[in-house]
Amino acid sequence: MTDILSVRALNRATLARQLLLAREPITVTEAVRRLCGMQAQEPKPPFLGLWTRLDGFQPSDLHGALHDRSLVRATMMRATLHLMTGDDYTAFRTTMQPMLDGALRVLGDRAQGLDLEEVVPAARSLLAEEPRTFSEVRALLQERFPDVNDRALGYAVRLCVPLVMVPTQDRWGFPRASRFTPADEWLGIAPAAEAAMDELMLRYLAAYGPASAADAQTWSGLSACGDALDRLRPRLRVFADDKGRELFDLPDAPRPGEDVPAPARFLPEFDSLVLAHADRRRIISDAHRPSLTTKNLRVRAVFLWDGFARGIWETEYKRKVATLRLRPFERLPQAAIDELSNEGESLLRFIEPDAKETVVSVAEDG
Repeated sequence: MTDILSVRALNRATLARQLLLAREPITVTEAVRRLCGMQAQEPKPPFLGLWTRLDGFQPSDLHGALHDRSLVRATMMRATLHLMTGDDYTAFRTTMQPMLDGALRVLGDRAQGLDLEEVVPAARSLLAEEPRTFSEVRALLQERFPDVNDRALGYAVRLCVPLVMVPTQDRWGFPRASRFTPADEWLGIAPAAEAAMDELMLRYLAAYGPASAADAQTWSGLSACGDALDRLRPRLRVFADDKGRELFDLPDAPRPGEDVPAPARFLPEFDSLVLAHADRRRIISDAHRPSLTTKNLRVRAVFLWDGFARGIWETEYKRKVATLRLRPFERLPQAAIDELSNEGESLLRFIEPDAKETVVSVAEDG
C-alpha cells in the first residue's frame, strides 16, 4: 500500500532539503549544489537566499565563489537565469537545450529571417573576442543581419549559445548591464555532449522532493520528466499526496516528522522554493498563491512561519534608517510576530550594515 504524505509532511521534507529547518555550516558552493541551483533573475536575491540558509554567510563568500568560477550565473531551468555550480552547469546545460529551443517559439513573427545556423556561430565569434553586454551583441549582430529583428537575435543567442555572466566587484556581484562570455572559455570545459535527464531528476528530488512528474516539469521546463521518473522508478520510493497523485523520492532522503519545528525565515524575490512545484501547497496555500506574483510577473519576496508562506515583505532605506515591512496574508499570532521581528532585525543588519536604526513593521490587515 502506498504511503500518503500530508501537505505538512511535504512541507517539512522540502524545507529539510532546502536548508530551511536550520542554518547549515557549509560553503556557498556546496549549498548551491544541494539546492540544484538558485534562481538569479536579478543579482541580489541569491545573496539573501544564502544568508537565510547558511550559518555565518558573508557576501564575500559568494563573491569569491563567482570570481574563482566555482559558481556561475547563466540561463538554465525554465529559460531563466540561475546561480549554478560550474560542475552542474557543465553537466546539465545540454539537458536543458530542448526546453530552450522550445522557448524560441515565443518570438512568433519576430523570428522571420532568423537562421540559427548562421546567427549562433556569428554570436559565438563576437563573444569569443571579448565579453559583451547583450545590447552590444544585438547591435553587432544587427549589422550582420539587418533584416532580422534585433530582439529576436538577442533572444536566440541567449537560448542557443551556452554563456555565463562575468562577475564584477559590484555589491551584488553583477552590474545592471552585465557582460556575457562563452561558458566553455570561462570554465575551461565545454558542456557535456549528452543529455543527463535521469541524473537531473535525481538531483531535483534531492533538492525539492518528494515530488510528482508535473512538479519536476514545472521546475525544469522540460517535458521529458515523467519518462525519466518512470525509468528511475526501481531506484525510488513512491508515495501519494492527499489528492492521490504519485510522488517520487530518493529512498534515503530526509523526511522529518510533521511536528519538527520550522523557524521564521525570509525568502528573497524569485526564490526557487516557491517556483519548484506544480502543486505549491507545501509552501503556499492555493488561496494565497495569486499574491505571489505581480502583474509584470515579478515573484515577490515571502516570509515563512511554521514552514509556510504567511505573507510578503519589502525593505526601504532612508536617512540611515532600514525598514522592513511585513504584509501578512492573514492576521498573525503574537508568537509569529515576535519571531519574525527578531529574524527581520537580523535581515536588515545584513542588507543595510551601515544603518543607524532598524525598524520592523507589520501591517495589521491580513
